Amino acid sequence: MKNRLRYLKSRFRLQRLRSRFLVAMIIISLPPIMIVGYMSFDIAKNTLMETNAQTYENHLETSSEVADLLFRNIINMNRSIVVNNEVREVLSNSNTAQSTEPELTSEWTSNRLQKAINNNQFDTKFVNSICVFNLEFKTFCAGRSDDAGVYEKPDKIKLIQQTDWYTSALQDQGKVVFLGYDVLDHSKNSFSTVKLFRDASSPSGQTIGLLVVNISTDIFTNIFNENSNAGGFMALDNSPERSKVVFNNGLTDNSTLKEGDSESLIHQLMQSGYLVSQYKNQTTDWTFIHLIKVNELLKQSNQIRTITTLIAGSMGVIALLYSIFISGSITRPLLQIKKMMVDWTKGAREFEETFEQDEVGTIGETFKRVVSENKELNERLIHAQLKEREAELRALQAQIKPHFLYNTLDSIYWMAALQKNHDVAQMAISLSESFKLSLNKGKDTISVYKELKHIEHYMTIQNIRYHNRFQYIEEVEPALMGMEIMKLLLQPLVENAIYHGLEPKVGEGTIRLTGKRDDGYLVFTVEDNGVGIADLAATEQGYGLKNVRERLTLYYGTTSSLTISSVVNQGTQIQIRFQLFGEKRDTDA
Repeated sequence: MKNRLRYLKSRFRLQRLRSRFLVAMIIISLPPIMIVGYMSFDIAKNTLMETNAQTYENHLETSSEVADLLFRNIINMNRSIVVNNEVREVLSNSNTAQSTEPELTSEWTSNRLQKAINNNQFDTKFVNSICVFNLEFKTFCAGRSDDAGVYEKPDKIKLIQQTDWYTSALQDQGKVVFLGYDVLDHSKNSFSTVKLFRDASSPSGQTIGLLVVNISTDIFTNIFNENSNAGGFMALDNSPERSKVVFNNGLTDNSTLKEGDSESLIHQLMQSGYLVSQYKNQTTDWTFIHLIKVNELLKQSNQIRTITTLIAGSMGVIALLYSIFISGSITRPLLQIKKMMVDWTKGAREFEETFEQDEVGTIGETFKRVVSENKELNERLIHAQLKEREAELRALQAQIKPHFLYNTLDSIYWMAALQKNHDVAQMAISLSESFKLSLNKGKDTISVYKELKHIEHYMTIQNIRYHNRFQYIEEVEPALMGMEIMKLLLQPLVENAIYHGLEPKVGEGTIRLTGKRDDGYLVFTVEDNGVGIADLAATEQGYGLKNVRERLTLYYGTTSSLTISSVVNQGTQIQIRFQLFGEKRDTDA
């Protein structure tokens, strides 16, 4: 994992200091500006929307109060017509007997109806027509022809009785019912009110007719007196099954709205990107709505986003120029130091470059001082080399003794071979090879393979001495053979097993040496089936094991360990465990 992170870091690390400064300045400057700009835009947007929603809700409340006044005027007009004695008398007569001149009666009734309206001096500016129906739904109208509009058919009575508006009038028992559409012509430019005529002389208030008033939707121009640039208005009739759009100047086409209740229609408007404010009218229970496109409302707040983008871009350019200036002030002296180093490798020892009094300048001056001091070091090095030559001469003289010993052992080998004394010859060869491996040309480390060879030569000598009493078993992983370890690390353990475990034992004995890798550590175990150790403390303080433990700790650190476990008359096991710091391999192993 660490290697992977190191690889990714090296792959994406910018090589040039100037590029690093540029990226650092952009990262430091741009994100805060973008965050502040976004937060400012978001706060401004939310504040603007909340303020406008509250403003238009207050405006709708005022418009609803204006609507109540206009609708009450219409309600009063309905009541005045219903209580007009002349209209009620003609309506009662039309229900009890057939007129001999129906056309004259109809015309006379319409005139009476118009007279009743004019006498009460009601504002009929927005009234399109007023129609009175008797119990047989014969029509008497002022402002339109005396017919039932879309219901003027042979089965007129049945058609009207099956309508929702007629059912609503019956259920409300004489109240004025506001309907969001024209009940007679289904015109989009008008809506209707319906009220029952009841007989005041009858104790049960018997129904004698029906009053329908058709009102122009232009009445809403007096209710919603708002500039069209600030959005538009709608009025919804909250019917039980589905809402009807009574008035609309906010949507160019309300046919895109799916049928549903008022909440569903408002949700559709919000999904279409409108800010919706609503207020419920007390007289009609209709919902008055103001709607405006959010993107139109947020034109000013969008300027904050544009300005923020421009500021961020300007800061990016400033950061670029500033980083170029700063990086140049750092990289120029570094390039001077680099040139001085190149010249120094070519032999130059005097430099005229000057540096500023900053960190980089300190490095440059330090390098110049190091170069000047290098002359003295060269002189000292010459003296050291002379002394080294003298030491080499002494080392050559010291090698005379080992060579003399090798030559002597070689002579003993040939003399024993000529006399056909094979044990003496083998012992001389093994002793010579063992001596060479222990010296190891003066190096402190040796490959595991050569250390094991050292042990094999040692076991050969011991078996000659003790007439092949000892069996040596070696189980070391092949991957360990080429690894470099501290020399004379394993052989003393084998020697300890022979002298303290197998030599006192009667009969033959076995030594088993194993080596493996375990979680980054090298683990070697020397095990014998000898007499065991009765006093472990005394044995551990012996020169051989104590020497190995100290050398192991000094060379491989405190993470290394040497442990001994022994059972009397069963055997002893010694385990060493250490970690290599940078694996070295012997290519000849």
